[in-house]
Amino acid sequence: MSKEFKIINHEVAYKGFFRLEKYHLKHTLFKGGWSAEITRELFMRGNCVAVLLYDPIRDEVVLIEQFRAGAVLIPDRAWLIEIVAGAIEEGETAEEVAYRESVEEAGCEIEELTLINEFYTTPGGSSERISLFLGKVDTSNVGGVHGLDDENEDILVSVEKFDEVFKMIESGKIESGIPIIAIQWLYINRDKLRAKWGVV
Repeated sequence: MSKEFKIINHEVAYKGFFRLEKYHLKHTLFKGGWSAEITRELFMRGNCVAVLLYDPIRDEVVLIEQFRAGAVLIPDRAWLIEIVAGAIEEGETAEEVAYRESVEEAGCEIEELTLINEFYTTPGGSSERISLFLGKVDTSNVGGVHGLDDENEDILVSVEKFDEVFKMIESGKIESGIPIIAIQWLYINRDKLRAKWGVV
């Protein structure tokens, strides 16, 4: 079966901090033939990187907390607990962003980087594709407030034992999807990783 689509027209509907594009298109159907013309708005977020910073010796995870405009409809939960993340700028690789953002947002130097997966976050309306990594770090001197002043970042950094972090998922304290995916991946692979890094 042939899977095809045709873009009939597209335009930039809005350009600000982010960009919104409107597409007129049609695509082939599983039952054969073509769909009617459909119109879809696409939120152009760009490709991003997220990295779960983990110390296998101390069995600790680095978490960040910051204000998120997307959560303002529940005002008392507008500060979200997340992991380090950032956009891939022109000319950068995903790995370079992981190293850069870990220093900028959490003051952490990554010792070893492992790709967890690459995926779309909300493909029904956003172009954003995430490269998700695990970064091996030393958490002995991690903490405080970080972020770049020229990007208006105000990021509280904390370190928690892995078991406590997993309880945050179970209790609903962590509500952002990317850290949930990363922490669940670490839950599955933690013993194997610690053995690889010589932690008994």
